[in-house]
Amino acid sequence: MLKRTLLILSVIYSTLATGVETCSRLATINYQDVLVDASSSNRGEGLRFYLSKDPVSKELLNQYQLNNRPTWKSAAASTFGTAMLLVGLLRNDSGEDEAFTNKNFLILGGMSLIGFSYLVSKTNQYRNEYLLLNAIEEYNKRNNPKIYFSPTIDGKGAGVGIGKEF
Repeated sequence: MLKRTLLILSVIYSTLATGVETCSRLATINYQDVLVDASSSNRGEGLRFYLSKDPVSKELLNQYQLNNRPTWKSAAASTFGTAMLLVGLLRNDSGEDEAFTNKNFLILGGMSLIGFSYLVSKTNQYRNEYLLLNAIEEYNKRNNPKIYFSPTIDGKGAGVGIGKEF
């Protein structure tokens, strides 16, 4: 019962935590706020009009968007982890000490695989942000109007996090 409650709470928390992330980043161009992420599928697309004026910036933006796409590896790991978790939850405890089909092994292995896949995916996304920052930097070197963009909520310093307003 405790395992199921923890699973349900973790699923609810993960959906709440990632819901605000996209479509909330703004860049300032000509004293106007421009939405950086026009959609969750093409992050950085809101700056394409400006960045396409510079070939280096355009190429960096294309690479940034290509790296942000989900891969089959992360999808396969998450699917396999979910299948392991479901099989573990549906399996009856037969009392046998089977190594790889044990109920606890399947549940913990599935949760670990899902968590690992999620962490690797998020880490790759955050490491990829330097491409967008480099694209803006390259554009600002050679073009006007200047783009002012900071990945933090308050605009001070550099960092990545989840911000919520209440």
